[in-house]
Amino acid sequence: MMAKYHWLICGAALLIAVSARAQSRQDPLNQLEIDQLRDTAQEPLQRLELYIKFARLRLDAVETARTDPKVAERGQEIHDRLDDFLSVYDELDDNVETFADRKDDIRKVLTKVIEADTEFQAKLRALKDSATASRAEVEKYAFVLQSSIEDVDDGVKDHRQLLSDQEEAAKHKKLIKP
Repeated sequence: MMAKYHWLICGAALLIAVSARAQSRQDPLNQLEIDQLRDTAQEPLQRLELYIKFARLRLDAVETARTDPKVAERGQEIHDRLDDFLSVYDELDDNVETFADRKDDIRKVLTKVIEADTEFQAKLRALKDSATASRAEVEKYAFVLQSSIEDVDDGVKDHRQLLSDQEEAAKHKKLIKP
């Protein structure tokens, strides 16, 4: 009976520790950015442009972490900035999908999203191909970097297909003008 109780306590402690770690991860957006997004909740063009801007800023922060000599834990800092980028990019992609599902005409901003996708691909591949990082440093962010590259690659294909679909729908006047 005591052994079961002991294991139960250990399991509960482990769950609490994992939960606390998960909750300690901060939102990649600051309060001003959250407010800006809230103000554009029903405005697809402005909202998606904001997400592009925020994703670009997160990717710029990756480059800063990579090149700033003052960064102590460079591998972990790059990992965290990449994780922020990936979170914002996933929100961008989710919003594109939401507006497309609503049949909003987002062709104009989709071209900007696709341009940003191309820029993001180039920057992520450049980071992957960078020879300046040590193996131990790269190991800290390799997985999130690969996930970012795969997500952006998938996004490029999806966004281009959506633009094509939207062009076809516009010919038949099946889109809602923003």
